[in-house]
Amino acid sequence: MLPQKNHASAMRAEILVQVAKSFLSSRFDNADHIPNLICPDSTQPLRGNIEADRTYVKYAALAAMGFDPDTINEDNISLKSYGQKALERTSAPASVLSVIKKSCAACMSQRYLVSNNCRTCLARPCMLNCPKQAIEVNNQASIDQTKCIKCGRCEDVCPYKAIIKVPLPCEDACPVGAISKTEDGREYIDHNKCISCGKCLNSCPFGVIVETSQMIDVMRELNTPQKEVVAMLAPSILGQFSGSINNLVGALQKLGFSHVIEVAVGADITTLNEAAEFVEKAQKGEQLMTTSCCPAYFKAAEVHIPEIQPYVSHTKTPMYYTAELVKKERPNCTTVFIGPCLAKRVEAENDPHVDYVITFEEIGAILQAHEINVAECDSVEFSEISCAQGRGFSISGGVAGAVASLIEGKVNYLPLKIDGLTKESIKSLKKYGQQATSGTVCTNPDGCPFNMIEVMCCEGGCVAGPGCIALSKKAARAVETYTAQGANLKDKQS
Repeated sequence: MLPQKNHASAMRAEILVQVAKSFLSSRFDNADHIPNLICPDSTQPLRGNIEADRTYVKYAALAAMGFDPDTINEDNISLKSYGQKALERTSAPASVLSVIKKSCAACMSQRYLVSNNCRTCLARPCMLNCPKQAIEVNNQASIDQTKCIKCGRCEDVCPYKAIIKVPLPCEDACPVGAISKTEDGREYIDHNKCISCGKCLNSCPFGVIVETSQMIDVMRELNTPQKEVVAMLAPSILGQFSGSINNLVGALQKLGFSHVIEVAVGADITTLNEAAEFVEKAQKGEQLMTTSCCPAYFKAAEVHIPEIQPYVSHTKTPMYYTAELVKKERPNCTTVFIGPCLAKRVEAENDPHVDYVITFEEIGAILQAHEINVAECDSVEFSEISCAQGRGFSISGGVAGAVASLIEGKVNYLPLKIDGLTKESIKSLKKYGQQATSGTVCTNPDGCPFNMIEVMCCEGGCVAGPGCIALSKKAARAVETYTAQGANLKDKQS
């Protein structure tokens, strides 16, 4: 049920499943067996020795239970005791990305190296284009790492591609520079800078970056008699599991969810409000507005891109509007947002209508622990469905397209897509914010004007979020098909 792209993601998925199984079988009485269960004596060690592997599993299991491993420094950790603490919680644990320091490999910092492809050519563009004279050429070019500023010009100009960039995956993936080394060479996440995008989590080849989960809290709610627990499914759920979307609704009801609502219902409200907001701003002569659905982008704008902050839409997100609707109809229920995004947990901390947030990977682990095969479940309709463009919010261009469908020539609408937050796209957003503030028309590098920016933190959209378990292109095709079905149903109704 859980795709395994590499050993790190496979082990992360297995840890989630075993933690969920321990809850179901014994309320964590057998939790201390999890490290040995996942890493038995007969397995080939992945971290040099079996005890190192088991230490990693122990700390990752703590994160799966909702604890920040960075705050725990005990010699003999009892997963059973921490499991009991998790069951005693009365509110969701804070969302924190952290590094399991005991398992961090302390990788070397990013650097440029000369490979054996170097031909010691006459042109020597690497040496002549280096701004710090860090390259010497004798029998082969060599780089003085004490002088190198890692600008990459030598790599760009080498005709033989003999100079290669050796990245530090987690730092390279972080778009806002929130990850850096401590004195011992291990990585540290600065939570004042972190935007909870989760790019580092999937980029670490050792799997040592983890996020505090709310999976156990949700399982506890589902196993509490007389509790009404409502699942709110993000549109990017399409294509994540075998079977149809209605099989998945049936599977979630089998788990104990009383109602299952698609968050595209809230996305429809976001579309209406955002279109109205854009028209109002445009009629006032404002130069720019950016879309409002990605909490990682919100944080990036607030902390790292003050130039663009004045142009962020004030419209609420689909999760907010969906949860608001649910709480109005069922004020005493527990709301659970199920989506692809870690940053949604941070958003939920400031939203009184959302009680818990879990990822597709986590709901997949819960289903697997219950031995529920989605494809074999009854086909059940959503409690509330969308028939509009909100279903397409999870793919790049979907938000801008939905807003465009409602503006209908009322004002000039020129959208621009930022398909993935990177160090380079953040520089572009700074520039666009400066253009708008100066009162000039915003233009992209090709000189084309725009007045609306759709920002997707994950390349391809939410279907590529860190909590997804399906390939993003496959999921995007499923979302496109489902969105078209909703549009056809809307046409028939009208």
